[in-house]
Amino acid sequence: MIESAKPRKQRKFRLTAPMHIRQNFVNAHISKTLAASLGTKRRSIEVRRGDTVKVMAGDNRGKSGKVTKVNLHNARILIDGITVKDAKNKDVMVQVPACNVYITELDLSDKLRKAEVDSLRAKK
Repeated sequence: MIESAKPRKQRKFRLTAPMHIRQNFVNAHISKTLAASLGTKRRSIEVRRGDTVKVMAGDNRGKSGKVTKVNLHNARILIDGITVKDAKNKDVMVQVPACNVYITELDLSDKLRKAEVDSLRAKK
């Protein structure tokens, strides 16, 4: 990551970061029950499409749903069922910051994700 503590350099780093680094910006906490079932002490993991999350802060606090899209450009996620009406009275999905949610269920359909979760279990 970046060594400098200067806010200006921190902002520039986040703005110009490549996509493989931006994936680290969309980490979210793991629920206690999920951490216990995984057998890990890790607090957070990367959010991916298909995960089930619960919103913990903001106007949509308490709502939960599946992640339909992860926007790496601004580190926000779109959750199924969390919408707002626009000017034309259409439902538009709300972008929720990844830091305001916690993961309640992981999507393990991807082989690489399953291997990553299995490695978490082994590290204990």
